Amino acid sequence: MTNKVAVGIIGTGNIFGAYVKGCRAFHILEIAACADIDRDKAQAKAAEFDIPKVCSVEELLAEAEVQIVVNLTVPKAHAEVSLAAIEAGKHVYSEKPLAITRQDGQKLLAAAREKGVRVGCAPDTFLGGGLQTCRKLVDDGWIGEPVAAAAFMVQHGPESWHPNPDFFYQVGGGPLFDVGPYYLTALVNLLGPVRRVAGSARISFAERIATSEMHRGRRIAVEVPTHVAGVLDFVAGPIGSIITSFDVWAANLPRIEIYGSEGSLGVPDPNIFGGRVLLRRAGATEWSEVPLTHSAAVGRGIGVADMAYGIVHGRPHRASGEMAYHVLDIMQALGESSAAGRHMEIASRCSRPAPLPLGLPEGELDAL
Repeated sequence: MTNKVAVGIIGTGNIFGAYVKGCRAFHILEIAACADIDRDKAQAKAAEFDIPKVCSVEELLAEAEVQIVVNLTVPKAHAEVSLAAIEAGKHVYSEKPLAITRQDGQKLLAAAREKGVRVGCAPDTFLGGGLQTCRKLVDDGWIGEPVAAAAFMVQHGPESWHPNPDFFYQVGGGPLFDVGPYYLTALVNLLGPVRRVAGSARISFAERIATSEMHRGRRIAVEVPTHVAGVLDFVAGPIGSIITSFDVWAANLPRIEIYGSEGSLGVPDPNIFGGRVLLRRAGATEWSEVPLTHSAAVGRGIGVADMAYGIVHGRPHRASGEMAYHVLDIMQALGESSAAGRHMEIASRCSRPAPLPLGLPEGELDAL
């Protein structure tokens, strides 16, 4: 690989190290610079990960060599930072969600079209071996025609362990906006876009008490629903059920299951790149584990690498802004449905991203 694409990372928080490691696993990417509103923090991370340049945000956006800006700021800042990168003529890959309102999401995509740059967005876990194996099983007809799906993300919130738990309970956070994108993106990858939703949402507790060592005893006001249940009607016909919650101490629910006319598929945790894939065909008396068809030895950053391949070779990238906007549209509509007490039509559409081909060499993706 001779065509290196230079990356600049804005935001050096909790997920920064995973992105550095994940991006460096691909030959096409070179991390050129990092920036943070706390320059001392950026300096420390640059030293830890041997990143050659530390900048202010403005300086990073002015760096001529940087082609892709990876936006790892908090959700409230995603749209502002991504828009600034676009205006500077950079391709941008954002942590999820793309934005916290449809209006900001639409503004980003419109600005990118005008500037002729690309928008990508996490999660990229659907490109890992677990979910790509599931995609191949669905596409190859192992469960027949998909008719339904169930997705569950239930836990008791991150205030017990996260070093900065407040934003999880502010606008742009909550279980749906924080973790829901993994589940919804996985479902869209497997089943295609959603045409309408019905949702119910509530704030179960007005405040949370942090129990992590750094913040023990601090009270956190809750601004967003912490338990959201929804029904998803897919364009292709299947009906999905989803629950995302920070209010559950323990559960035995599966992560995701897809139900088809000829069998059922157990999908691994969409927040990881591997996991166990389980299949039970019609007439079988037990589940069978399916060997992964694709590598699980990838990490956060495969979506950035796939965007770089798209830039160099002129093909669509898979973790696209259009898919991230469709997921944002669904999440917004679930809350609106709860408030209005009726189904909400989903105006946006996106294509299912192309599956990864088999047999890719380590550190490389497909050019075409």
